[in-house]
Amino acid sequence: MALSKLTADSFDLTDNYAFTGTVTPGGGTQKLFLIKNLDASSSGTLSFVDGSSSVDLDNTYKTYLFRFVNMHPATDQAKFEFNVSIDGGSNYNVAKSSTFFHAYHTEDGSSAAVGYETSGDLGQGTGFQSLGQQVGNANDECISGELFLFNPSSTTFVKHFLANTNRASGNAVSVNSFISGYANTTSAVNAVQFKFDSGNIDSGRIALYGIK
Repeated sequence: MALSKLTADSFDLTDNYAFTGTVTPGGGTQKLFLIKNLDASSSGTLSFVDGSSSVDLDNTYKTYLFRFVNMHPATDQAKFEFNVSIDGGSNYNVAKSSTFFHAYHTEDGSSAAVGYETSGDLGQGTGFQSLGQQVGNANDECISGELFLFNPSSTTFVKHFLANTNRASGNAVSVNSFISGYANTTSAVNAVQFKFDSGNIDSGRIALYGIK
């Protein structure tokens, strides 16, 4: 199923960061359904568990979208990351293989480049997958972006994911990151957890959507 780029004029942004509307790729119109918003307030983790707190993460939708807005770490230079579970959130330790590259530009304009970020990828690693590294904790610094998870309820195929983020790093750099990979399991994925690798999520919102 092909997905087009989600553009600002395709959606309405409500006062609680909830996007509603449709996206129209080459084959037809796809509808975006808000499932759940989770707000951080000095939170260690934010977890979306199927069947818990009105969360659907099952065969209701073939594609799920997590959109995170202004995730602000309590600790400077922290890594924002996620992992998935096949046992309802008891364990977040599914093996994953992934790639990670970025483009950056310094705030003072002194440097810019595109490069592969080896420390951000996994090769059948069971740890958390990075969505952005060295996120700053100054009052105006955070990370925002989106993560697509494809057909998590499948018991035939591995579970692919795609993510795009932008972060203000703790050393005054804007970094646009592109992450993709798969959770190497044919069991249904039924929970997804987000966190910083050090300290709490001081503030921010993550919205979960289903796409039909």
